[in-house]
Amino acid sequence: MGLCKMSFALICLVGLALLQPTLAQDSPQDYLKAHNAARAAVGVRALTWDPNLAAYAQRYANSRKGDCNLVHSGGPYGENIAMSSGDMSGTAAVNLFVAEKANYNYNSNTCAPNKVCGHYTQVVWRNSARVGCAKVRCNNGGTFIGCNYDPPGNYVGQKPY
Repeated sequence: MGLCKMSFALICLVGLALLQPTLAQDSPQDYLKAHNAARAAVGVRALTWDPNLAAYAQRYANSRKGDCNLVHSGGPYGENIAMSSGDMSGTAAVNLFVAEKANYNYNSNTCAPNKVCGHYTQVVWRNSARVGCAKVRCNNGGTFIGCNYDPPGNYVGQKPY
């Protein structure tokens, strides 16, 4: 038992487990769970994981490793990107996208003045069916995460759902 005395083994093991870092939450299932929870909240069908989109996202994320700048790929897919000065999980990135829901007015299909909501609307875009995401740790110690969506969303004049 090392650090624990026999009579307190269970309590000690639980205590040691609480000191362990949480799982990274970077698996395809983690990304999907966060996306699909937001989509279910507005009655939109679940996304499926697409390894080709994930590979595209990974190639682009790798190209951002040197600077970690929030620059879009300009590719053929819908895209959400996030960065952090330290480590950030995939789930945390998706939660950042979804948090923009507070800035979105469905009735007028607009963002609040001086606010951003396009990451949220891409997450819940009704016609998007597939997603692939990737993460890199940048040379500066930061994190860059990108998610790509097919078909893309955020068409002017159209509501996301």
